[in-house]
Amino acid sequence: MSRSSARSRILSRLYKNAEAAAYTPEAPTWSPPALSPAKRINRFVELMEAVRSEVYRVKGDEWAPALRKILRTREIATLAYGQGTWCGDILEKSWEEKAHPTDLIPWTQDVEEFRDELFDINAGITTTMGGIAEAAALILWPTPQEPRLLSLVPPVHIALVKAKEIFTSFPEAIKKLNWSKKAPTNSLLISGPSKTADIELILQFGVHGPTDLIVFVID
Repeated sequence: MSRSSARSRILSRLYKNAEAAAYTPEAPTWSPPALSPAKRINRFVELMEAVRSEVYRVKGDEWAPALRKILRTREIATLAYGQGTWCGDILEKSWEEKAHPTDLIPWTQDVEEFRDELFDINAGITTTMGGIAEAAALILWPTPQEPRLLSLVPPVHIALVKAKEIFTSFPEAIKKLNWSKKAPTNSLLISGPSKTADIELILQFGVHGPTDLIVFVID
């Protein structure tokens, strides 16, 4: 047998084996779980509390007086908020109707101008795009009125999420929020207060963000 024919036979067998190994298994069909509205809310509350978040269920604008009570109990001196948001309008009205020891600090300046003052503020409050039950997460889409620093810098973050905007899973949230056509470039998923175990493998809170997360679920 010539050297060239032997080489051809070897390469032929190799090519044949390579073609047989090119099989790609089909992925199983999967769809995100679906929960009823009541179960979604209960699951969201349960898992958010499991990651050391404080969760309060309220109706309508009842979150404002409930928040006033929490701020007074904790002796929180300053609260930053986004002026011009539905949350900010309710806060301003509540403080106008009844004085409170906590000072409301509206975010009305450029980030660079407001940065130094922000690091001295005790708490920040933001609205949300919704929540994810199975991930115990809040969906935030920062805007000029509510920049991401408002939820990341103050030691206490207060978030408002409407019960009807709590989704079972992240894929469901993406679909319902129509992110395929208008995806946010700087969205945040927040699951509990800031925590890390990088320091001697001991869980620490507040190293990279707020030490406390207070969530109002609004029915």
